[in-house]
Amino acid sequence: MNTLKQAKVGSTVKVVKLHGEGPVKRRIMDMGITKGVEIYIRKVAPFGDPVEVTVRGYELSLRKSDTEMIEVE
Repeated sequence: MNTLKQAKVGSTVKVVKLHGEGPVKRRIMDMGITKGVEIYIRKVAPFGDPVEVTVRGYELSLRKSDTEMIEVE
């Protein structure tokens, strides 16, 4: 299983599945990250947290813990 955390800077990945429960999963979905959407990895901070991505035409910063819940291909 590949997660968004493992994706390299400059790559574009496609969401396969969201893991997590309740409000955390809902918050990720509310940000526009749903099954089938493409995510471009723009930058990663020096210690890996946060990760800056482009989703549906806008920039978004995600916590490292959130990126571990997003399965990609």
